[in-house]
Amino acid sequence: MPASPDFDLLMMRRALDLARLGTGYARPNPLVGCVITHEGRIIGEGWHRQYGGPHAEVNAVAAVADPTLLRHSRAYVTLEPCAHHGKTPPCADLLIAQGIPEVVVCNLDPNPLVAGRGLEKLRAAGIRVETGVLEAEGRWLNRRFFTFQEKKRPYVVLKWAETADGYLAGPYFQPVAISGELARVAVHRWRSEEHAILIGTRTALHDNPHLNVREWPGPDPIRLVIDKNLSLPPTHHLFDGRQPTVVYTYRERATKDNLGFVRLSEAEDLFPQIFSNLHQRNVQSVLVEGGPTVLNSLLKDGLWDEIRILRSARRLGGGVAAPSPGLCGMRQHTRLGDDELFVYVNEREQPNG
Repeated sequence: MPASPDFDLLMMRRALDLARLGTGYARPNPLVGCVITHEGRIIGEGWHRQYGGPHAEVNAVAAVADPTLLRHSRAYVTLEPCAHHGKTPPCADLLIAQGIPEVVVCNLDPNPLVAGRGLEKLRAAGIRVETGVLEAEGRWLNRRFFTFQEKKRPYVVLKWAETADGYLAGPYFQPVAISGELARVAVHRWRSEEHAILIGTRTALHDNPHLNVREWPGPDPIRLVIDKNLSLPPTHHLFDGRQPTVVYTYRERATKDNLGFVRLSEAEDLFPQIFSNLHQRNVQSVLVEGGPTVLNSLLKDGLWDEIRILRSARRLGGGVAAPSPGLCGMRQHTRLGDDELFVYVNEREQPNG
């Protein structure tokens, strides 16, 4: 018998919470959670923990103590079960083989390798399938995956820290500590959540950043730097070989261990070329921590999906001005210690938006 709508919502929320646990580790695969119930109670649950590892459905089925209950159960999955052989066998086949009679799905998979084929398999096997439960929440959770599949480019997050009087840095790009401790930890968490991190030449030159994750457990992003004329000193941290790094340039340079060089055309717009290259590399999201030149260029062209602004109570009285984009569409406003966090979403650039 079908469960009540309230029970379906509760179980799908649990599945979405489980899916979120794979953030940073499942990429470039989507975040997927699965909950299996029997007579109103959870008997198994799982999520996609690691790229290349078992999918959420596999982990949920394995967690069921009494497999005989599966033939009288209901499975909740945040994304359409896959129907193709990748690094693991099709999850749709697993659900069919286990005899699960009812499957509830949050989102359909836009990947052309799946794109409805999973649901077709389930229904052809006589499984009762429902879709669209908490669909908006699922799309937000997997906004990187949906943007990559539907827009053919990575999901772009712009981030900057500014003083109360609107400055990013001191005079002549002198680095200054703007954000407090909680905000710095949040930034490292954001780095672990995105596939890559991008800066421009001037930020690399003046800040000499590591662009890694030091204050939050999680994977380091791929480092991306724009260095049109290869003017950055080879002694900078970006070239230490400790994590994958890609340099976008107008010059020719041979790739070496953990350091790649991509030559771009001076006759074409810069960022569409970069995003096209990242799509080819299967990089699904980029956190942009560049300076005003990079940020203002992306803002001007509308090439962003999300903006996170950390505003300090500190005042500089002069220096390098922060962007003033006149944003609307605020999604979040909260405090991180002594700093304020403002999050904006580009509604025009959302998948199918």
